[in-house]
Amino acid sequence: MRKSFGGSVLGSAGLVAAALVTLPLLAGCGGGGDKSADVSQADVSKSLQAGGLDAKFADCAAKVFLDEGISQDGLRVMIKKDAKAADASDYQSAGMSKADADKAQSAAAKIVSSCMKTQQ
Repeated sequence: MRKSFGGSVLGSAGLVAAALVTLPLLAGCGGGGDKSADVSQADVSKSLQAGGLDAKFADCAAKVFLDEGISQDGLRVMIKKDAKAADASDYQSAGMSKADADKAQSAAAKIVSSCMKTQQ
C-alpha cells in the first residue's frame, strides 16, 4: 500500500500522523547489510520509500533525521529489516539509546513543520 502525501492539504491530525509514521516505516523496512557502513541520508530515504512514503517526503524526512544528529547506531536501528514496527513508536524499545530516542522524537516534530510544506 503506497501512502502519498503529494498535493493534498492535511489537517493537523494528518500532519502528526505523517511525522509519526516515518519511524515505523524505517524500522519495518530498509537495508540491512554491513553494520560498519555509515548510514547515509539516501539510505534512510530509501528505507522510508520502501515503507510507502513518496520520494520527496522521504528525502525531506531523511534529511531531518540526519540533521537532528541521531548516531550511526541509532540510524542503523531505524532502518534494520528485523525491527518490529509495533515497537517503533517507543524509540528506546526499538533499540535506540535514550539520547537517540530523544533526537528521533524531536525529528518527528520537525518533519511535520519542515516536510509537509514540500507536499503542497
